[in-house]
Parts: sequence; structure tokens; C-alpha cells
Amino acid sequence: MSATAPGDYVIRSIRADEWPAVKELRLRALRDPLAHLAYLETYDVAAARPDSYWQERAAGAAEGASGARQIVAEVPGGMWLGTLTVLVEEAGTTDWAGCSVDRRQGHVVGVFVRPEWRGSGLTKALFDAGLEWAWASGLERVRLIVHPDNGRAQGAYRKAGFAPSGRTVPLVGGPGDHELEFVLER
Repeated sequence: MSATAPGDYVIRSIRADEWPAVKELRLRALRDPLAHLAYLETYDVAAARPDSYWQERAAGAAEGASGARQIVAEVPGGMWLGTLTVLVEEAGTTDWAGCSVDRRQGHVVGVFVRPEWRGSGLTKALFDAGLEWAWASGLERVRLIVHPDNGRAQGAYRKAGFAPSGRTVPLVGGPGDHELEFVLER
């Protein structure tokens, strides 16, 4: 998956050896003013993780990995503008929140676009690439969760084709007591 998009950036899957860039962009995302609503981890926790954590994280979502795929938008020169990751959830398993998974599906996590690129169509391009990978992997639907107070993210997800499922996901120790599930059927 490698496609040139408007704005002279390329949307592609990460490589396992790009773990330093995975770390850098994640730490930048965790400094966003809405990070407390968007992510279940804090900057301090992430910054304290050893390099081995970032190496495993990148390898598990890189080109060739089957259980997840991290997509990035990159400009010439190598700077990453944004990212998202699609995790595969298998039917009959339990997800990270302790809820049962009814069917094989994708779960989008870690969505981040640098502020100066928001509203440019980049988020939609990242979602299009993530969905292309999900459908090619045989997933039946893709979902994500979003905090009820994160209107900016909800708007971006709706533009990408996602809609509220009506289901809430409990968050023990998270930024609130629950989040909303948004879904897109194949």
C-alpha cells in the first residue's frame, strides 16, 4: 500500500525498523491538548517505556504483520504527518475492555494528525488506507471508540464513514466512565 495523495505526501504501512519514528509520533500525540480524551495512556507513562517496547510495537503492526497494521502519512524528507493503527479482533475472543467480540473485525486505535494538517483531508486518507487493509484482510467491519466530549474526533470519524453503533464501552480508570463505539460495515 503506497499511494501519493494531495499535498505531496505518501500513505503507507510502517516498517519494523521505524520504531524511533513510531515512538516520536506517539509522544507528540500524547502532548495534544485533547490527549486526555483521546488516549488511554499518558505522556509520562509512554515516555518511560524502554526501546524494546517500541520495537515490539512497531514490529507487531508493520508490513507483513497479520494482527495489526499501522498506517502513516509521510512527506518527502521522512517526517510523519499522521497515523492510525488497525488491530484485528477475532470472533469469540474478548477485547481490551473485557467485552466479547462477536465477529472478526478491525479496531482503529492511535489516530493522530499533526495540528497543521488537520482539515486537509489527511485523516480521511489515513482511514481509507486502513480500511483498504482491513477489507483485504477479510474483516467484516471496523470499529473505534471515542470519548463523548471529543467532538473534533467524532467529526473526523463521521467524515471517514463511521457512525455511532449505539453501544457504549466501559472505561475503568480511563478519562471517563465510558466511550462511544463508532462502526463501519464492509
